[in-house]
Amino acid sequence: MPSGRYLFTSESVTEGHPDKIADQISDGVLDAVFSQDPYGRVACESMVTTGMAFVAGEITTKCYVDIPRVVREIIRDAGYTRAKYGFDYETCAVITAIQEQSTDIALGVDIQGAGDQGLMFGYATRETPEMMPMPIMLAHKLCRRLAEVRKQNILDYLRPDGKSQVTVEYADGKPIQVTAIVVAAQHSPDVTLQQLREDIIERVVYPVIPQDLLDPESVVYHINPTGRFVIGGPKGDTGLTGRKIIVDTYGGVGSHGGGAYSGKDPTKVDRSASYMARYIAKNIVAADLGDKCEVQLAYAIGVPEPVSIMIDTMGTGKIPDEALCTLVRKHFELTPAEILKALDLRRPIYRQTAVYGHFGRNEPDFTWERVDRAEILAREAGRLGA
Repeated sequence: MPSGRYLFTSESVTEGHPDKIADQISDGVLDAVFSQDPYGRVACESMVTTGMAFVAGEITTKCYVDIPRVVREIIRDAGYTRAKYGFDYETCAVITAIQEQSTDIALGVDIQGAGDQGLMFGYATRETPEMMPMPIMLAHKLCRRLAEVRKQNILDYLRPDGKSQVTVEYADGKPIQVTAIVVAAQHSPDVTLQQLREDIIERVVYPVIPQDLLDPESVVYHINPTGRFVIGGPKGDTGLTGRKIIVDTYGGVGSHGGGAYSGKDPTKVDRSASYMARYIAKNIVAADLGDKCEVQLAYAIGVPEPVSIMIDTMGTGKIPDEALCTLVRKHFELTPAEILKALDLRRPIYRQTAVYGHFGRNEPDFTWERVDRAEILAREAGRLGA
């Protein structure tokens, strides 16, 4: 990140956004398999468009999953319950094209190696209680609030699709104020733009954004800036699994290895090693060994141990980054099999990760958010002179 004063922006999307419906379907299928077969292998991709959901991929399991039922439940829960939305859970077509996992890939996984090559990143920072960058945390909270006021009929004219975007001004690496807020909320054709804009600011923005970060004289609001957002969801835009990888992670802060998470069982290091990298980074920051930390892990298909580990505390570290690497190798399990065990990943916990981010959520199932190794890291770093 630059020095001095600068602006940084992150976005989020609601659970009714087409890409997020696709992510939820893919993870819903994974959960349905894991609820019966924790050792099933799943690589599930989804696409949603007007009147149709398409599910494809490779699944190897001993159980039977009623995929159309899973798909319809997720579409219903997202809020698409009326045919006039152009997409609803009762009338949409559900098409499946599923085959078993390649036996060539299975060879490497069966010996507890990585399910694919790749590089994965984790990040943590002190700037929010969640140890996440502030722009993405505020953007997620706005989208959660959009869904809340819709489901509770506080704003009964809202429909499921929506997006948010938050711009934060930083000074010397610390957030000082929110300078711009963008909200795009799908709505019925009956509400006026003026009412919608007033309601969104009053009922969505103010309850979410801390008042000490809002200067009413300078903050800029863009609420449905095109003036109309009636056609939305899969009718307005085709949705695909894995197309919101920056929303899923750190909002553009830090690096990204390029791999999506949803629909992949945790033998795929795209997912499990990214969770472990976040776990490592968060424990380093919680141990007060750096104000921010980025971790990279890289794997080769079929090889258990990572081919590389990188720790970068970006000039804030209390001990050298190479010493942190040594501590990480000693105190964290880094083979795919060990990661699955350490984070207890063979459970049907994934559908909930598919909306509002995979990180920064203090919920019991999000084991990678624990800071239970911070104390031992701090103690050993103390011996090294931290």
